[in-house]
Order: sequence, then structure tokens, then C-alpha cells
Amino acid sequence: MNNTRILSTKILLSNQKQFLLNAGLALVEADFIETKPKNFELTGINNTLLFTSQNAVEMILQHPECEALKTKKTFCVGLKTKALLEDNGFQVEAYTGYAEDLAEIITLVYADTSYTFFSGNLRRDTLPEKLKEAGIIFNEIKVYETVVTSQKINSNPEGILFFSPSGVESYLKENEIKNEVCFCIGTTTAETLENRNIKNIVIANQPSVENVIIQCINYFSPKL
Repeated sequence: MNNTRILSTKILLSNQKQFLLNAGLALVEADFIETKPKNFELTGINNTLLFTSQNAVEMILQHPECEALKTKKTFCVGLKTKALLEDNGFQVEAYTGYAEDLAEIITLVYADTSYTFFSGNLRRDTLPEKLKEAGIIFNEIKVYETVVTSQKINSNPEGILFFSPSGVESYLKENEIKNEVCFCIGTTTAETLENRNIKNIVIANQPSVENVIIQCINYFSPKL
């Protein structure tokens, strides 16, 4: 019987969980961060909307004045963020897998318009800094808050699934990483581990939960 144990630093959807179980891996899961809505007003909205997370989209969709935004063009990070926007009537002009790439596209091709960036309190500085450097007009509205929910894990996993830099920081508040393989959703999450001198890292080919899971299964399958 295989005893390879995987820890997910977020509670997975049932179908995502099943991928790991079908591969013969044992799964432990816990939410190391939570998101909470903030009170905000939709005032001073510029010509184009920016989203770098599904969380921000979810918060906008709950706002009573959300419909008025759907006439504006939208740029976003992530295929699932794009799908969520389009499924709810937004027009997505451009999307990329990473904020760095979106910033480059905006500064090179779409610098002649103005933007409103919907974000959380722990968002990365990449996008706003690049826009500021390029002299692009933008404002920012924080629509949700990320709350760290650190907890001690005693299950001794062989692999850990990480989905955000804040998830890494939360995990390391109460736990150490020694020989575990860390599977990361993207480069910024991996960099957070590297900055703590953690080297045993596998980065997803695409920034999605499913691809993190696939990388984990592929890594451990030959050993099962």
C-alpha cells in the first residue's frame, strides 16, 4: 500500500481531490489563507478594468452596481479569471498567465488608455509598479482582504501544494520544510520559497490548481 502523503495548503474541490486519490496518493488538506470582502465604492472607475485574481472578480460580482462595469473592457490574469468574467457578461480584451506579462502587454500595446485595478490587501507590487514606471494612468480599489490562518501540521507529508505567496508565508509560520517537494502554482510562489532557502521546488507549467496537481502526480507516480 502506498504511503505517499500530500498536503494541500488549500481545501480542494472534490474533483481536484479525486485526481490525487485516483493516483494512489494520500491527501491532507487545510486552508492556510482565507479571503474576506472589504467595503468599497465603485467611484472614479477608469476606461479599462484590471483583475489579477478570481477573488477580486467574485467581490465585484456581489456589488449592487456591478452591471454598470460590464460596458468596459477588461484585462485579467489567469484563464479561470477570464472564464469567470466572461461567464458573467464582461468583455475580456486581453489576458495572460502572469501579472508580469500583462504589465508588459499594457505598456507596449495598450498604454494610451486608463485603468482601474481591483485587488486584495496582499497583492504583489508587480503590476502597479510597472504601470507607474510607464506613466500609465490607473487607480486601485481594494475589494478583499487575505487573512493568514496558520496552523501546525503533524502529518509529515512528502509533497506540499502551494497556490500563493501568502500561502507559503502562512505555512512557514507554524511549520518547517525539510525534504518535502514543494509544488507551486507559479514563479512568484516559488520565489517566496527560494527566498527562504528552500530548493526542492516544482513549478506548474500553467498557473492553475489542476496543473499543480498534475505535476505532483507525475513526480510521484514512478515511485508508486
